[in-house]
Amino acid sequence: MINVIASIKVKPEQLTRFIAIFKANTPKVLEEEGCIEYAATVDYKTPIPIQEIDPCIVTIIEKWQSLDHLNAHLEAPHMLEYKVEVTDMVEAVSLKILQDA
Repeated sequence: MINVIASIKVKPEQLTRFIAIFKANTPKVLEEEGCIEYAATVDYKTPIPIQEIDPCIVTIIEKWQSLDHLNAHLEAPHMLEYKVEVTDMVEAVSLKILQDA
C-alpha cells in the first residue's frame, strides 16, 4: 500500500473555492481502480503546543493499492482538468509518498 500526504498552500481568498472544486472531483477519484482513501483536511486548532497551524494549507490524505495506481491517478483525465482549474489558486505544493514501516 502507498500512502500520500499532499500539503497544498492555497491563496487565502481562494480557499473556499479550492475546497469546493476538490470535493466535486473527489467522487471521481474514489471510483479509480486502486483508490482506498482520498480526502481533504484542514488544520484543527487544539491547545497542543507542538502543533503548527496554517489556515491556508489543505492537506490531502490518500491511500493507494500500489504505486502504479497512484501514477494512473496522476494522469487521469479528471485530475488533469482539476490541476488546470486550481493552478492559479495554489501557492505551493509539498508531497510525501510513503510506505508502511
